[in-house]
Amino acid sequence: MAIPAVAVILPLGLLFFSSGLIVNLIQAICFVLIRPLSKSTYRTINRALAELLWLELVWVFDWWAGVKVQLFTDKETFSLMGKEHALLVPNHRSDVDWLVGWVLAQRAGCLGSALAVMKKSSKVLPVIGWSMWFSEYLFLERSWAKDESTLKSGLQQLKDFPRPFWLALFVEGTRFTQAKLLAAQEYATSAGLPIPRNVLIPRTKGFVSAVSNMRSFVPAIYDVTVALPKSSPQPTLLRMFRGQSSVVHVHIKRRLMKDLPETDDAIAQWCRDIFVAKDALLDKHIADGTFSDQEMQDIGRPIKSLVVVMSWSCLLVLGVLKFLHWSSLLSSWKGIAISSSALAIITILMQILIRFTQSERSTPAKVVPAKPNKGEAPITGQDKQH
Repeated sequence: MAIPAVAVILPLGLLFFSSGLIVNLIQAICFVLIRPLSKSTYRTINRALAELLWLELVWVFDWWAGVKVQLFTDKETFSLMGKEHALLVPNHRSDVDWLVGWVLAQRAGCLGSALAVMKKSSKVLPVIGWSMWFSEYLFLERSWAKDESTLKSGLQQLKDFPRPFWLALFVEGTRFTQAKLLAAQEYATSAGLPIPRNVLIPRTKGFVSAVSNMRSFVPAIYDVTVALPKSSPQPTLLRMFRGQSSVVHVHIKRRLMKDLPETDDAIAQWCRDIFVAKDALLDKHIADGTFSDQEMQDIGRPIKSLVVVMSWSCLLVLGVLKFLHWSSLLSSWKGIAISSSALAIITILMQILIRFTQSERSTPAKVVPAKPNKGEAPITGQDKQH
């Protein structure tokens, strides 16, 4: 990692992990003392705590790097965002799609109750993974035999969620890369399916389970399509930490849950059909440079994340200065060594977080013979990494 990058990442990492550990501690106390007495009260408190943490990354996105999200949707959908439970079904285009979702959730007023289905290893990530666990993200092992009951139980527990929530489900199972696209095209050719050009073939079991278990209390599915303009560089966490901007286009089509078919096979086909439609929509986006079928909505850039980061910064600087004065930590070589080790650990943790989000870290593999459901791609080595 280049020295300039370290010079930026170290203070940002110190801020994020220090404040994050404070949030995690409060979350743990609330989980032990409040949740057994009132799950609704715990969720309300945790919603505010999670938002305090997530807003730091929204600040990096909005204010430090100046990444621009342009939202294309109709006015009715825009007015309902954040006011209803919704299942989000996006394509997985970039390393920071999850953060794009947080930015939109923050604009809609539901950042603290923005949830997602994640791979199980995510929850061991220091601070961010722990906070996701306290916030009731759903963690899967990528083995349907193990995940079916876990997913069903997690979805049913959302039935009494006290505030509008978004649950993001990345049904492609992995981030889009050219190597993964070639594997998907190879499978589609052998299975007689429409050959994808801009998306991967969705794995539908999780989607079918989500619809079956949430149909009674989630009114809408947000069909989300993420695209990157040709002139914009690919957004990554490392680029954002370096203060480098990008542009992301997001198209949302609201679909009513009640309009979905009833049988599992028909629901699975519905999911495959919307990805065929996404593919065509992305073709048109490539040709036009925009989503011309929908009006662009103004989502602004609220100062809330800026205020939160400034508040955290002042609080932590004051705390560190008082601690150093009390402990005289830097007055001895032992203290300097301890401080240097702590900064090194912060740098390593930030690198782990960055590497964890990089799509190129997932190793593509050739499609292997399997017996999948009709129209569903078999599991490959690439699907075992997010």
